[in-house]
Order: sequence, then C-alpha cells, then structure tokens
Amino acid sequence: MSIDLTRANTAAQAAAAAEDAARAAGLSIAEAEEIATLATAARLMDVVWSNSDEPPLISASTLKALAHSGGYVAVASSGSEIVGALVGFLGWLDGALQLHSHILGVSPIVQGRSIGFALKQHQRAWALARGIGTVTWTFDPLVRRNAYFNLTKLGASITAYYENFYGDMPDAVNAGDESDRVLVEWNLASPAVAEMSRRHGLEPDVEVLRKEGAVVALSVDEDDAPVAGRRASGNTVLIQVPENIVDLRERDQATAQRWRRALRAALDPALAAGYVARGMTRSGWYVLTNGRD
Repeated sequence: MSIDLTRANTAAQAAAAAEDAARAAGLSIAEAEEIATLATAARLMDVVWSNSDEPPLISASTLKALAHSGGYVAVASSGSEIVGALVGFLGWLDGALQLHSHILGVSPIVQGRSIGFALKQHQRAWALARGIGTVTWTFDPLVRRNAYFNLTKLGASITAYYENFYGDMPDAVNAGDESDRVLVEWNLASPAVAEMSRRHGLEPDVEVLRKEGAVVALSVDEDDAPVAGRRASGNTVLIQVPENIVDLRERDQATAQRWRRALRAALDPALAAGYVARGMTRSGWYVLTNGRD
C-alpha cells in the first residue's frame, strides 16, 4: 500500500522509518560532536576506504567543525563499538538549500547488516526535520553495488556525470583509475522514497523493458568486457556495468580502463540529453528514462 505523504507528516514518517531501520540493524545512531568519537569515525573512514596515506581522508578536526557549524555528522554504534559513520554539509542546489552527503563508511566486519541503509534513513529524517527536501552525493558509476543501493534501495536518481571529478586519488579503492563520478539526487519527500524507506522498493525488470523497446547502450560480455550498443534514444535506455570493478582493476587494469571510457561514452551524453537513471538491477543494468519529471 502506498504511503500518502503530506507536508505535515513527511518528517514523522521519516523519523519512524529511521528508528525501524536502526532497530532492525541492531544499532543506535546519533549525531556526534565529541572529539574522541569523531576521531574514531575518522579512523573508520580510512579503514573502509583503504587509505594508508597521510593526511586522513577526513580529519577529526574537520568533522568537529562540520558538526559544530550545523552540518551532519552521525555515527552508528553496535553496543559500545562505532561501526559506521556518515558525514554531510549544507549547500545549494537549483537555488534551494540541500544537504550534500560527503562520505559514508561501514566497518568491513559488520557489512551485510543494512547499516548503510539505516544511516541513510537517519540522514533523511535529520534533513526533513530541518526543512531540507533534497540530499545529494556523488559516487563512481562503475561500482555496481553502490548503484543498486542508491537507486533501488534508497530511491535516489542520477542526474549528471562528472569526468575525473576528484583528479588522481591515491587510496587503494580508486588508485590507477580516473575519478569519474555521477551526481545522485535524493528527493526525500517523494512517495517512492517513502516506500523504499520501509524496504518496499522493486527491482526493474530488464527483460520486460527490452520487450517494450528499451535501447541497450552498453552491456557486459562473457569476458567482463564492455560492448557498446546504440546511442540513447526513445523513452528508456539500458546501460550495464561489470559485477565488481574493484576486483577487475586488480586483475585486468586494461579492461577496467576500457570500462571507464565505455561507460563515460554511454552515460555522460545520455544524462546531458535529459535522461535520468532511476533504477538498477542486481545484474548491473542502469535503467534511464527520458526527462526529469
């Protein structure tokens, strides 16, 4: 059953969903400002993102400044142990206040407990309670599991492509590749996002979409290599990415670099032409539809 949201009950629904998600994951989630807690969160980010270089990805002092100035810094605890953290700062999008979600980290030893989902629901409730209707963030569009989480689990959309956004990145996850990113927009008050906050999201059915005339712009062959298809056209476009680009970078860097170029060539012009990625399948298919409405 759809959740009928009004301005009066949107924040309340988000708060209830956040509490349910934290309870289901066995967590307590709260904003953080104590320097010792922030130092632990900063160290966790370095572990999660395999950052062995100095300085850290984000310092405790930077987290302190963000939290103290009204930004979003939250930690997830399992008992007395901090197992996740999420950080965002305020900004502007199309003339309206937004929260930009900068970095999320979940301890590798507890992954699979939906901790990231619970943190994002806490972030949604936090933003709506302050009158903020949109959260944005960027991620590498080649990382299939993140795309599935962002689009199909959370109900966010991809609206823009940024080539080599951060320049060279030395961490173990990104080293040896260009840092292309896509912009994710999360419309916090939409009925679809509310449904997904209760874990009611549905994965797109690619076979049905193909029968209905969806254009395949990029796919994966049996050797994990990219296969270019047709240029984006019509109402629906399908773009597939490999199962695990991080593993592929380690065992076949040349093919991984081919994927960077192939995805850029397919996804960037589609987004620039007005398509929006609103869904992702477990088998790695982005589903793009024509228009932002």
